Amino acid sequence: MKMPKINKIILLVGLMGSGKTSVGKRLARYLSLPFVDGDQEIEKAAGLSLVDVLKCFGEKEYRAGEERVMKRLLQGMPCVLASGGGSFVAAQTRELAKNNALTIWLKADIDTLYHRTAGRTRRPFLLGDNDTVKEKLKEYIAEEYPYYSEADIVVETRDEKVENTVRRVVSAINLFYKKNNKQKNQSANG
Repeated sequence: MKMPKINKIILLVGLMGSGKTSVGKRLARYLSLPFVDGDQEIEKAAGLSLVDVLKCFGEKEYRAGEERVMKRLLQGMPCVLASGGGSFVAAQTRELAKNNALTIWLKADIDTLYHRTAGRTRRPFLLGDNDTVKEKLKEYIAEEYPYYSEADIVVETRDEKVENTVRRVVSAINLFYKKNNKQKNQSANG
């Protein structure tokens, strides 16, 4: 599938378990762009794991640090950027993304998210027993999906091979650019 030359940041947003990292790495390879993991960048900046950042500093400072890291990343060079799960909730991050990135929401249903996150210890906002994890995910869906809906593109993620999701993301990007180019041409001729 032929892609237009991408000269901006591709920002993947969505809840924990939506596939931002696994899809992002393969998408970056396909687009010949570097891949940047927002969570890893937070860990590098703090010198601590995400779990430890949250334990040591609390959620408010965790989110402030996340916002600082996202600001730096969204002003950087073109790449595929997997955002932290809640980073797109911050108004500053959404505004920077609107100006500097093509945003793609990897939207997943509760069962897919639960299947991908249950029992994982690297997700500080989902620590707890399995029933607690599912309830927390439901809360995050209710709270954060309205923000994610502001993304330029929405791609449903499901229980499928990552390569299939990447193909659907690539198709969605192509469609997005075709629509934008058509609108620009109509505006120029109208």
